[in-house]
Amino acid sequence: MSSALHIDSISKAFNDKCVISALSLDLKRGHIGCLLGESGCGKTTALRCIAGFETIPSGTIRIDGTLVSSLSRHVPPEDRRLGMVFQDYALFPHLTIEKNIAFGIGNRPSKDRRRRVGNMLELVGLENDAKKYPHELSGGQQQRVALARALAPNPELLLLDEPFSNLDVALRERLCIDVRNILKDIGISALLVTHNQHEAFAMADIIGVMREGALEQWDTAYNLYHRPKSQYVADFVGEGVLVQGQVTSADEVQTSLGTLKGRFSYPCRNGCPADVLIRPDDIIHDDSSPFKAKVIRKRFRGANILYSLQLQSDEEVLALVSSHHNHSIGQKIGIRPQVDEIILFEAGMAVNG
Repeated sequence: MSSALHIDSISKAFNDKCVISALSLDLKRGHIGCLLGESGCGKTTALRCIAGFETIPSGTIRIDGTLVSSLSRHVPPEDRRLGMVFQDYALFPHLTIEKNIAFGIGNRPSKDRRRRVGNMLELVGLENDAKKYPHELSGGQQQRVALARALAPNPELLLLDEPFSNLDVALRERLCIDVRNILKDIGISALLVTHNQHEAFAMADIIGVMREGALEQWDTAYNLYHRPKSQYVADFVGEGVLVQGQVTSADEVQTSLGTLKGRFSYPCRNGCPADVLIRPDDIIHDDSSPFKAKVIRKRFRGANILYSLQLQSDEEVLALVSSHHNHSIGQKIGIRPQVDEIILFEAGMAVNG
């Protein structure tokens, strides 16, 4: 499968401060990618470089196989065949919805423009709102208009910059799924930038976790969660804590939770001291278990309670338990580990988060 976007070792600095460092990634045609990270990690700067709003002093960027950025070449944004969806939608308030969508199409015959606008309105489910103005629509509907306008010129690649951050949580999650379905239906390649893991997981086929301008891991959501390549990724994606362990065989590690047996995320030599990541879903609440842990903190989450539990070793683990089991601080409860994918790092070798 050919690449919609190929980035090879690009770097970018502002006032001698490195913002992007040797960033490389490959996004296949028809795939939705995501750059995920905290504020200031360089993800938006990377998107601006791809869009052509920033030049790059090293490395190369190719869109659909065409070189668009390098030290000696810079194709203007308007010539890159890109669609852009911004955080603030950037709709024209004085234009109707259909005219907003038509704005980006260019100099096509009027009949073709009307047909294309009609197709876009139908695609995003706003065919009955063509004559309305942006202020007459909800935030979710405005975001759909912005998406339709970006898709109208039939771009090679769609870029989305924190597109759902202005929406409430329930609408954000629903729109993530809707937008993914729309993009998949038409087979367009896209790259999303966000700090929100739920958005990344809901939309993207492949996700890049960024840290201080570098790409820690470019992988599927499953692998980021179950096979993180660094402690930073393990800490950033999902929740969990590290406990000390000692590898005793190719699929066993001895910990304060007992012997854990399962598939290692990465091979570790026998006898190796290891830091083992324990997720909340790895700890099962079991009143009949002889293994007890003390409740030291609790966070109510509606259907569940996230308990922080102290083991006999004084190490802590997290457990996500049905809120029907409402234990008090200081109470000892029965638990048992159920770990199939054992995420471990050789002690002293993990990247600090």
